[in-house]
Amino acid sequence: MKKVLLGVVVTLIFVLVFRSCSDDKKEQTILQENSMLIQQQIENVSKLIVTEGHFAEVYNYKDSQLLFGSLISANKKALVVVNAEVTMAYDLSKIDFEIDEPNKILRIKSLPEAEVKINPDFEYYDVSADYFNPFDERDYNRIKKNVNNSLLKKIEASSLKTNAQNRLMSELQKFYILTNSMEWTLEYQGEAVEQNFSGLPFKD
Repeated sequence: MKKVLLGVVVTLIFVLVFRSCSDDKKEQTILQENSMLIQQQIENVSKLIVTEGHFAEVYNYKDSQLLFGSLISANKKALVVVNAEVTMAYDLSKIDFEIDEPNKILRIKSLPEAEVKINPDFEYYDVSADYFNPFDERDYNRIKKNVNNSLLKKIEASSLKTNAQNRLMSELQKFYILTNSMEWTLEYQGEAVEQNFSGLPFKD
């Protein structure tokens, strides 16, 4: 009788150990599958053009050179009208993230900076130059550089950057939905995302 009871106890222990090992292995497999799915979803995202804008600029270009001391002044000038299409984009494949499988946490450490692209269309009016101070390639390059710098200042002063950040935060909601559906925790720069990104400070 004792042998029978001992055999039953040994069998139960074996079954429990086997079932526990099977459950652990199954849970580990699910964790790995979820981790791979999250990583794949993040790596598959492409460049996101979040906002576009149109800017106009009227630029007066003047240049004077003194020749033979101060006896002769050679002048040149141009009126430049610039219409520029501006786009702001984020390359989401450059997101710095970490997957903590044991604790089921997706940590987004940092986001890529916005890529600003300016596509200007230059129209030149009232171009005039003296014989000793003609227009050349350096003048056109200088005009383009000055116009681009002026446009960048206008972009910084506009709502374009803020709109782009808000649009990005909206897109990142997809990561919250994904992790939440898998019962994972989403963290952004050390802070847990409880519902959405809108309540968190945007940091480059």
